[in-house]
Amino acid sequence: MIVEEMNILTTIFLRYDNEKIFYPNSVLATKPISNFYRSPEMSDSVEFSVDVSTSIQSIGALKARLKEYLESRPQHWRPNHSVLVKDIENVNKMKMVLYVTHTINFQNSGDKNNRRSELVLELKRILEDLDIKYNLLPQEVRLNHVRSQDNKAETV
Repeated sequence: MIVEEMNILTTIFLRYDNEKIFYPNSVLATKPISNFYRSPEMSDSVEFSVDVSTSIQSIGALKARLKEYLESRPQHWRPNHSVLVKDIENVNKMKMVLYVTHTINFQNSGDKNNRRSELVLELKRILEDLDIKYNLLPQEVRLNHVRSQDNKAETV
């Protein structure tokens, strides 16, 4: 909601669908209020997984390419980003995370979502270019014989 008007006894808010909502100031005095116009820039993160056999050199190249991408767009991203390995899971998956800071604050959620989407697509391109993948562990498959109506055994 956005503050439309402030009076001595009431404050009028404008909701996303343009409905005006009146609140007594005595009620607002007891509530936390966020001012998105003065909020700091937003942080964001993108989690992804790579195969545990991915070489340290490939991870270094990934970090360098992400740094190059982010620093080439100073109007969208602050240069203080990090790529971290969070965990190794099931002895085959390295869980990683990219932390970034937008140059906008919370009032621009549409721009934030578009920028994040572009970042995820660029991450995908970089992973493909560097041939960094994640492979599932082998899965056990069981085959059973099933009798059909004419009593012939079929393998499923």
